[in-house]
Amino acid sequence: MDRLRNQNPILLILWGVLLAASLVAVVVGFWELAFVALLTLGLCMAPLFLASRYSITVPFPFLIATTLFISGSIFMGEAFGFYERVWWWDLALHGSSAIGFGLIGFLFIFMLFEGDRYAAPPVAIAFLSFCLAVTVGSLWEIFEYAMDSIFGLNMQKSGLDDTMGDLIVNGIGAIIGAVSGYFYLKGRERRLFAPFIRQFVDANRNLYHRAKDKLRR
Repeated sequence: MDRLRNQNPILLILWGVLLAASLVAVVVGFWELAFVALLTLGLCMAPLFLASRYSITVPFPFLIATTLFISGSIFMGEAFGFYERVWWWDLALHGSSAIGFGLIGFLFIFMLFEGDRYAAPPVAIAFLSFCLAVTVGSLWEIFEYAMDSIFGLNMQKSGLDDTMGDLIVNGIGAIIGAVSGYFYLKGRERRLFAPFIRQFVDANRNLYHRAKDKLRR
C-alpha cells in the first residue's frame, strides 16, 4: 500500500479510471468490458509489484509508459475496437513497444556488466539491445499467427501485410531504443531516450554499482 500512496497522481488517476470503468461495467452487466478493464489494471500495476519483489525501483516515466501502452493495446484496442477504427493504432503500439524493448534490453545487458560502460564497446551493447528487441517483436508475431491458426482469431488483421508492417516498425523502434543506449554510453545523455536510461540507472545503483564508480572519475 505504501508504494501505491507514493505514486505520481497522474498514474493513480489512470489506474482509477480503469477501476471505475470495471465497476460501471459490472453495474450495467457488461461483463466483457469489466473483465478487460480489470485485466488491463492488473497488468498495468504488475511491474510495480514485480519490481518490489526483486528490489528494483521503476521510475515514473517507465510506469506511465507501461500503463499507456497496456491500456492502448487491451482496453482501447480490443474493448473499444481502436485497431479497426484507427488505421495507425497497431503500428503506433508496435513501434512504441519496440522502443521500450530496446531500452529494456539495453538496461538488462548493461546490468550484466554491472553498469561498467567501459566493459564492452558501446556499439556491441547497442547491437545486442537491438537484437533482443527484434527477437521479442518476432516472437510476438509468431504468437499472433499461432492464435489465428489455432483459435481462429484475427490478431494479424490483414495477414502478411500486417505482419511485415509490424516487423518493419519493430525494427525501427528497436534501432531507436538501441541508439539511445549507445548515446548514454558515449555520454550524450540528452539525446533520444538516453535521459530515461540515466534515470533508471541512477534509481537502481545496486544493479549498476560500477556505473557510479566510473561516473565519479
